[in-house]
Amino acid sequence: MIMRVMGEGQYEVGDDHLNLLNELDAELVTAVESGDEALFREAYGKLIEAVKQYGTPVPLDSLEPSELILPSADATIDEVRELLMADGEGVIPGFPE
Repeated sequence: MIMRVMGEGQYEVGDDHLNLLNELDAELVTAVESGDEALFREAYGKLIEAVKQYGTPVPLDSLEPSELILPSADATIDEVRELLMADGEGVIPGFPE
């Protein structure tokens, strides 16, 4: 799956890491629902770092479409809340828990 982190580029993440990303996404949902800015910052940072750690950067000259777009690492809790509310499934929709 190709994931774009706004302002940082695209990463191709293999299926073997999607369960971990889904777990981090669930933590993010909990943090956003709590309204706790520090908890949100920690959870979103862990999700972004996991995408970059387990993903392979897609070359900048590649025209591959992103299957998932994440806001930049400095996104606000309100920006991420809007994304979560769009489909109610977290920022990484459709993956089994």
